[in-house]
Amino acid sequence: MLTARLVDNIWATRKAESLSGFKLMLAEIIGGRSDGERLVVVDIISAGIGDRVIISTGSGARRMLGDDSVPVDAVVVGIIDETCQIE
Repeated sequence: MLTARLVDNIWATRKAESLSGFKLMLAEIIGGRSDGERLVVVDIISAGIGDRVIISTGSGARRMLGDDSVPVDAVVVGIIDETCQIE
């Protein structure tokens, strides 16, 4: 899983039929080696631009959609309310 901030909406007038009805967003990864990288994610929990989120990737992302054949690699699965430091 990754943490990211949602930075924009993505609209695609032409896309695979299996993606119809899914909200696509642009996310920027927060922290780790991939800090600052951007990726397209499917938002299934109605997060918004500026929200810090948890993203599931790979086959775990497709399972969240209930169909392993959907061509998706990243899904927003949680909105981060706060983080804490472990000492």
